[in-house]
Amino acid sequence: MRPVANLKPLTDAEFERLGGFLGKGEHRRAMNLEELDGFFTALICDPESVPPSEYSPRIYGGEPCFRDFEEAQDITDLIMRHWNTIAGTLCAGKVCVPFLLKGEAGTAHGNDWAKGFLRGMSLRREHWKRFMDDEQYSGSLVPILILAHEPDPDPKLCSRPITAEQRARLLADLATSVMHVYRYFRPS
Repeated sequence: MRPVANLKPLTDAEFERLGGFLGKGEHRRAMNLEELDGFFTALICDPESVPPSEYSPRIYGGEPCFRDFEEAQDITDLIMRHWNTIAGTLCAGKVCVPFLLKGEAGTAHGNDWAKGFLRGMSLRREHWKRFMDDEQYSGSLVPILILAHEPDPDPKLCSRPITAEQRARLLADLATSVMHVYRYFRPS
């Protein structure tokens, strides 16, 4: 993978602007910022490029409703800069810390990030099946799977309640998991 052009990470104000757009009424099924981060991370780890025309509708929950050309350009730029930040970090071999939203109690749960990662995996199932069948590497997905399925209403998929200590460990393991996945698909 070659280096990407604009690696300037989004500022807090830019994250707020992007989150506000995604959270608007017209985008009720849109991803939140945490889910978007997990989704992009999975897509960037995948060995095959997924074109924006394929993944964009999943971000917005359908076709985006831009107010005008300037808003379309601004939101698209923010999304691509966030993509480039994740891609550039992974390409440089650096730790990619997941973007996690904090709940009302001020703690991050990581469930939306993990769900976003699984949604990204679902776009290229054949690649991920190979990864999951590899006993040496597939364990890397355990923290992601636990967090993604924690709130699942299906008791067969729902993981046991997670203590605060377990959650902290799972969240810390996400960055390591991502590094393992990325290296699996793109060995040095």
